[in-house]
Amino acid sequence: MEGPRSTPTYLRRVLGLAVDWALAWLISALFFGADGFATLLVFIGANALGGLLIAGSPGHLVARIRIAPIKGGALGVMAPLVRPLLIALVIPAVLVDADMRGLHDRLVGTILVVR
Repeated sequence: MEGPRSTPTYLRRVLGLAVDWALAWLISALFFGADGFATLLVFIGANALGGLLIAGSPGHLVARIRIAPIKGGALGVMAPLVRPLLIALVIPAVLVDADMRGLHDRLVGTILVVR
């Protein structure tokens, strides 16, 4: 499927992730001497804040994708806060199903869709 609410391609997902990591590294370099742990914390914080405010991270905006609840309705508060923590663990993000939902999305009941 194509269009809004379709699942994004891997290219869009990688673009969003690359933008988020570049932004996190830039902020970390400016304020924390490019410390790796600081970069990770900035990445988690930007993803959590973006998830709460705009249903996606800054990278998601650039890639024109967003986080949606799998059952419909509002995204809520817990999913945007827990999802970035699971992504930071890496393994949940690379274990995907046929719908291209990572384990992190399945655990919090979300899916990435095209804006």
